[in-house]
Amino acid sequence: MSTRTFRQLVLRERPTAGITPGTFAEQTLPVPTLDDGEALVEVVWLGIDATQRTWLNPGTTYTAPVGIGDVMRGSGVGRVVASRNRTLPEGQWVYGDLGWREYVVARDGGLFGVNPVPDGIDPRHMLTVFGVSGLTAFMGMSRVLDVAAGDTVLVTGAAGSVGSLAGQMARLLGARVIGTAGSAEKVAWVKDVAGFDACVDYRADNVPDALRDFAPDGLTAVFDNVGGILLENALDHLAVHARIALCGSISSGYTAAGYGAGPANYMQLAFRRARMEGFIFLDHQSDFPAALSRIAAWIAAGDLHWAEDVTDGLTNAPTALQRLFDGANLGKQLVRVNTETQPA
Repeated sequence: MSTRTFRQLVLRERPTAGITPGTFAEQTLPVPTLDDGEALVEVVWLGIDATQRTWLNPGTTYTAPVGIGDVMRGSGVGRVVASRNRTLPEGQWVYGDLGWREYVVARDGGLFGVNPVPDGIDPRHMLTVFGVSGLTAFMGMSRVLDVAAGDTVLVTGAAGSVGSLAGQMARLLGARVIGTAGSAEKVAWVKDVAGFDACVDYRADNVPDALRDFAPDGLTAVFDNVGGILLENALDHLAVHARIALCGSISSGYTAAGYGAGPANYMQLAFRRARMEGFIFLDHQSDFPAALSRIAAWIAAGDLHWAEDVTDGLTNAPTALQRLFDGANLGKQLVRVNTETQPA
């Protein structure tokens, strides 16, 4: 086993703006031997999320940054190919923070460890609807915004992995939902596949007019993934006692310069007696079992749809991450680590 090698990507330098070819370095290492309690996992799929860009900056956000020279963190799914751990037998599919590499030595263990993929679930769906994307969407809509019948909801970034699911969940909870997206193709997908009541192309259309037409009495809830001018547009169209969930501010680029400026019209929160709250899905760990059960029921009924945008090859993981900030992806950005590995 030790004569074989594998590749991994480590942080070479902290980017000041977009990710460049020099941001990461590739290392080739021998595949390690195993100690008791360990399993060797071949990483098959990586989930790419915008929040990973924040980990490349020097400051701590909700988690510590990736260190220079450290393997890039990231969620993934893989298959156990050798094991000295009875709970992780050979052939078992697992998910967790596997990192940007072809192989990883794992131990089983808890929320932040490596865990077996439940029977009957496509392994890569642990990176989408049953993973960070689905849980973030669910917690934002059901726990932070408490969306129910009669609500009129705006979801920014509606063609993204979180936004697309959040809007569908809001509709399943009884709300009317409008989204924003950045191209005619994305707008069509949001309306025709994700089933939003309406969607506006923020690059080509007049967003304030669209919000006024859709919600003449104001938005009662906003799920914001974008920040910037779209958040200001939303604040200008709030109903009294509206609720806003801050999930992301991808318009800022999440660069070292910061995560966006505060909305210039923030006093609309006071005028409309509204509440704006930031959240991380990990704040709601006790609700995970109920959330996953509800999500599974929606999927079984054919009520949830999602897109996957696949980039091939570990070496293209940095490009895949930058695609999120270039608006190039539709749905969840995934990396198929090795094209010679059969997909899940």
